[in-house]
Amino acid sequence: MAFPLPKENTAALVTGSSSGIGADIARELARRGHGVVLVARRADRLTTLAEELAHAHRVRTEVIAADLTDAGARGALPGEIERRGLTVDILVNNAGFTTMGAVYRANRDAELAMVRTNIEAVVDLCTLFVAGMVTRHRGAVLNTASTAAFQPLPGQAVYGASKAFVLSYGRALGAELKGTGVTVTTLCPGPVETGFAETAGMSDEEAQATLPKFMWIPAAQVARAAVEGLAAGRAVVIPGAANRVGAVGAHLVPKAWILPFMARRHPKLAAH
Repeated sequence: MAFPLPKENTAALVTGSSSGIGADIARELARRGHGVVLVARRADRLTTLAEELAHAHRVRTEVIAADLTDAGARGALPGEIERRGLTVDILVNNAGFTTMGAVYRANRDAELAMVRTNIEAVVDLCTLFVAGMVTRHRGAVLNTASTAAFQPLPGQAVYGASKAFVLSYGRALGAELKGTGVTVTTLCPGPVETGFAETAGMSDEEAQATLPKFMWIPAAQVARAAVEGLAAGRAVVIPGAANRVGAVGAHLVPKAWILPFMARRHPKLAAH
């Protein structure tokens, strides 16, 4: 099934679109003529982006400020979008965040909020919107995972596990939907220049010391690769040759060797 073509009453729902990869995915979709429904907590940033896209690409833009850790807020999205006269043909589950440090020092509320955002919201929104796509025989889903999905990640244990879930879930969902006219693509970026790590309490210097500079890719480049992969119906997109090699290597290198090495290198585990 080809990428759904934009129609007057269809839109791409993009979560986590107030900054970073999500904002750039929304830009890529708008550039291709798709209207967008921008969803995140920060209404001011969403409004600024919506105005930018409407002006630059003459597409319809809608803003819905919502906390995706809240099941009630997620459950209200289909009705709110229908009230605005729109149908979601493209679902982009991009919202997510990480915490850093040893599990035994973790903040319980933050860890559970991460699970609700990185895992629960993906499952919930797919459950809410994919059935309609199947009924219409057209649709595309893009779920953002990470190269962290390919191996356990000491220092970000819950984050790595959550992204492994997203990758597994997306692959299984895509297999289920074969022949329905709906495709599923999982985006697995490596380190991205978005301020993502800084939000979790790691400085740019610490983050770049942990992973080589050649693996870092600008968010706009990741978004382009994501939308191109979505348009082509690819199951998994890993932007950057170095990151693709790293993903393959993660399966081949013995975990008994790589995990202690990763734990030693993670700056937030240095204070054991």
